[in-house]
Amino acid sequence: MEYEIDDAPARIQREVVWRWLSSEAYWGRWRERAVLEAQLDAAWRLVGAYRVDTGEQVGFARAASDGASFAYLADVFVVAEHQGHGVARRILRRMIDEGPGHDFRWTLFTRDAHSLYAEFGFETPDETAMVRRAAPDKR
Repeated sequence: MEYEIDDAPARIQREVVWRWLSSEAYWGRWRERAVLEAQLDAAWRLVGAYRVDTGEQVGFARAASDGASFAYLADVFVVAEHQGHGVARRILRRMIDEGPGHDFRWTLFTRDAHSLYAEFGFETPDETAMVRRAAPDKR
């Protein structure tokens, strides 16, 4: 199967993103639809992965940024039946390496896929990083 990676915000299939994040994402099921819509509207960049044959969206990533030196990567996913085909790598390559933030300092929060993110330069924070955790009901 062939996939196309695209960073056109208008192409994002919001219902697909909502359905996956509200039911599959351990990190974001607390969000209401209006919160997700606001995050999509305010995003610095959105990247989607689409089946070439049907146009169906099968993957996604969102980033927030100051547009100058820092970006936060969020909501990265690939629908289960399309995992294992390099789709996540291609999404991350478009988002991080091929986009306007290729020289930025990037951060993300995840409890899985550490080896994948390491391929894009993510590593355990050093003494320059601190984190304020979200409220218990928003983890």
